[in-house]
Amino acid sequence: MSLGPIEIEVIRNALNAAAAEMDVTVWRTSRSTIVRELLDYSTAVFDAEGWNLAQSARIPGHLNSMSHALRELLAHHVPSGEWGEGDVVITNDPYCGGQHLPDILAFKAVFHEGRRIAFVGTLCHHIDVGGLAAGSYAAKATEIFQEGLRIPPVKIIAKGVRNDGVWAMIRQNIRKPDLLLGDLSSQLASLDVGATAILRLARRYGADAMLEAGNRILAMSEAGMRAAIARMPDGTYEFEDFLDDDGIALGVPIRLHVAVTITGDTASVDLSGCGPQVAGPTNATLASTNAAVMFSLMCCADPSLHMSAGCYRPISVVAPEGLVVNARHPAPVAHRVAVTHRLLNAMMGALHQAVPDIIPAAYYGNSYVTTFQTVAETREVLVEIEIGGSGGHPAKDGVNAYASGMHNNSNIPIEMIEAQMPLTIMRYGLRNGSGGAGRFRGGLGLIREWRIDSPACFFTSNMDRFDHAPYGLAGGGPAAKGALVLRRDGVESPIPPKTDNLPLRAGDVVRLETSGGGGFGPPAERTPEAAAHDAAMGYL
Repeated sequence: MSLGPIEIEVIRNALNAAAAEMDVTVWRTSRSTIVRELLDYSTAVFDAEGWNLAQSARIPGHLNSMSHALRELLAHHVPSGEWGEGDVVITNDPYCGGQHLPDILAFKAVFHEGRRIAFVGTLCHHIDVGGLAAGSYAAKATEIFQEGLRIPPVKIIAKGVRNDGVWAMIRQNIRKPDLLLGDLSSQLASLDVGATAILRLARRYGADAMLEAGNRILAMSEAGMRAAIARMPDGTYEFEDFLDDDGIALGVPIRLHVAVTITGDTASVDLSGCGPQVAGPTNATLASTNAAVMFSLMCCADPSLHMSAGCYRPISVVAPEGLVVNARHPAPVAHRVAVTHRLLNAMMGALHQAVPDIIPAAYYGNSYVTTFQTVAETREVLVEIEIGGSGGHPAKDGVNAYASGMHNNSNIPIEMIEAQMPLTIMRYGLRNGSGGAGRFRGGLGLIREWRIDSPACFFTSNMDRFDHAPYGLAGGGPAAKGALVLRRDGVESPIPPKTDNLPLRAGDVVRLETSGGGGFGPPAERTPEAAAHDAAMGYL
């Protein structure tokens, strides 16, 4: 008997709850600050063929790429028949469906009465996987072999038994093994929680019903996405934005050009106008690129849209190999998030032409990645990812210091950093004047300062938006550009935004100033009341 609409809704919400339970498991059991506090991880549930059915409220850049990765594994690396009960496959290889090496994916197949009915998956950004610089976010890498340990698709658990050889191999090649392996254990526990939740449903409804429910959930999402696209006027909408450079060819901008064609209830996105892949690590593979494209169009749908892989069906992407958005092996890709942020900015600029009443101006469009490796009694590693302001909206101001776009990060509490590291946070607050002017102003960016308290420290940064500011829309002004400064003995000097292993000493202070968001609408149309509020709050 076919499932009724109420039963479908019960199963759909139960799958969402399973993904949320997995999320909480990682949060409560993880070890590193980048996972436990920054919340740089994601969890999801997939059907038996690898299509995303439900997800936690975590990182868009992860969630819209995990199905791509799982289906890549099934198609080319771990065929369907090789997944058994109790098996868990991990990988971090961007050329096997992943994004960049710090992101380790883990997938577990779920079986009921001998039939595979689902997969569960987790993705965590780990604090270090080796490579040229602590944190594995090297700014000067020129091939992926320099970026850290590449884990091919491999069974970390086979028939319920941990592969100790793989475990030892990982431990031997990273700077903070206890933290990484603790976080990986958290991922494995999360998979067990998700699998248990799905089996509860399967025992109640049966394997056939679970498979049917998955197909209908995907169809519901597809229908919602098609309806959203159909409301856009037919036509081709183009826009471009630029990354500053790749860290190797300094000052040479990288073009991100999109052409979005709406035809009825389908969308085709042509990225052929993007620049060629670059020597430095500012490249992306298709998993990352598709995540940005899908997310931008999903943002144009109704809030009630169910986020599943069904949303991807009406959307096609053209991205020839060898471009910065579809890099060819062995290009380095550590800073792939800069490409996806900027690609999302470009997509939003194009979609504004189709749906001007819902698309905001550019948010800060960058992950401000900083890594400190302090040298005292032990070598501690801190990875922080700072944010900026969101863009002014057609109906309201942008939000100050708000995680936007391809990530959904929190901040690491100052007290926790200072308790665990020989660092002192000297300043942390809003960067006045950093938002773009407009009828609705852009949100403000941040200022953060770190003082080195250990005898020595190595500083690595991989960030952008220092030359090309976040744009305004509909007459709004651009936001401020970023700044990175070293203060030593009272003298300030700029730090290049893409820097590897800069030697620092006790007393040095690093200051980061992040971009705000672009403004929306002519600044002359801002109301006197809003302008007075800006002045009173010190935002100008």
